[in-house]
Amino acid sequence: MSVAYHEQPAPESLTRWVECSWCIQGDRPVTGYAVPPDGCLDIVYSRTDGLRAIGTMTAEQRFDFPAGGQTMGVRFRPGMAGAFLRVAPVELTDAAVPLADLWGRAARELEARLFESARPEELLLGQLQAPDAAPKAIERAIAAITAAGGNVGLGYIARQANLSPRQFRRRCLEESGLTPKHLCRVLRFQHARRMAASVLRPQWPGIAADAGYFDQAHLIRDFREFTGRTPMSVFSNTARASLG
Repeated sequence: MSVAYHEQPAPESLTRWVECSWCIQGDRPVTGYAVPPDGCLDIVYSRTDGLRAIGTMTAEQRFDFPAGGQTMGVRFRPGMAGAFLRVAPVELTDAAVPLADLWGRAARELEARLFESARPEELLLGQLQAPDAAPKAIERAIAAITAAGGNVGLGYIARQANLSPRQFRRRCLEESGLTPKHLCRVLRFQHARRMAASVLRPQWPGIAADAGYFDQAHLIRDFREFTGRTPMSVFSNTARASLG
């Protein structure tokens, strides 16, 4: 197996803010490992690259991994990373920055401890403390969009957050790194990807309808924008085998 990837759910105290912790490693060098946009921000650690904050992506990015190397991270739910990263998430969109630029000395000390740790995943996740304050109205609104897989009336969500459409757009962009419409598109795309990954032979018209697309052409358009490929190419037998 060239690449092994696994996820662990966040502890109960963090589930409102954190989706999971994850780890990826390979027994051979891996070049161009594709990571599509998911609406999330991550804190990522590896011995070669150290601690980094990876912002919300607007398109698929590709990463290289050395043989025997291990990369791990914590994935925040959409719109929930700001309090932890101490910066507006919009400033990190499509960027990767050293965590020390955001946390200073605390990040450098944590990186040294992770380098020596036999269980770095647990150590990294253990550094996160749930905010004392309850989620803000904009965070609850983004959580509602996420729970619906992007298939919501944005006007209704804005009213529930006591925000005008323009205010809601600005605040969603600040807190998630994406505008509300862009976030909805990414979430629908991810829903379609999960459905396709769960079956051997995806039936794209049905997947498009179940994910909330107007039609299959709409789904294909989003796949092309977010990955540069059609959904049929992404989930071809060859593509599946390359991740096995």
